[in-house]
Amino acid sequence: MQRGKKYRALKEKVDSTKFFNIDQAVELAKSTSYSKFDGTLEISTKVNYKSLQNIRGTISLPHGTGKKVRVLVFCKGDKQNDAKAAGADFVGEMDLIEKVAGGWTDFDACVATPDMMKDVGKLGPILGRKGLMPKPKAGTVTNDVAKAVGELKAGRIEYRPDKGGVVHLGVGKVSFDNTKLVENIRTVVQTLMRDKPSDAKGEYLKTFSVSPTMGIGVKVDVKELVNTSV
Repeated sequence: MQRGKKYRALKEKVDSTKFFNIDQAVELAKSTSYSKFDGTLEISTKVNYKSLQNIRGTISLPHGTGKKVRVLVFCKGDKQNDAKAAGADFVGEMDLIEKVAGGWTDFDACVATPDMMKDVGKLGPILGRKGLMPKPKAGTVTNDVAKAVGELKAGRIEYRPDKGGVVHLGVGKVSFDNTKLVENIRTVVQTLMRDKPSDAKGEYLKTFSVSPTMGIGVKVDVKELVNTSV
């Protein structure tokens, strides 16, 4: 891919053969951000495990992602009041199911009570394609809708690897101070290591890097990061 002068100049700031500690990596990645908007700092880490479909879970970032999360809740009766009080953006039952079935997906996260899943499940082709289908393991199929909405608004994110075994996550905005970004990243590492399958062998996280939405990726010393985070 042909890169512009700005990108090539910024790339010279980062030694691609070197592995940095997490504080250095965050500082360096932020300094290469050249977007005109407040970009997201992202991490990428390759997981060493054969059954990638079993690698998934949720992470509650202590400082959130900096992104306003619009939450939809499918529920009935008093649960609707609970969801609204917790800050849900859209609350309903069959009326919302019909709206989503018509193609509307103007929200970022979806919660449902168990008694709604028979009908919500019919939205699989729409919600599943966008990664919005509520799931018990993700804590988004629950009777405690207030807790689920509160956690999603506060920065709870879901993780799972892509086909290559790499987990990609946004961990905050470039405008966040470095301490908050590093704390969010250490929480990601702590959660991934806590959720590590018991039969995983060898080094579980093989690589780790940080990069802004528009900028240069910086390699992190993954052993040092794991040893100082867990």
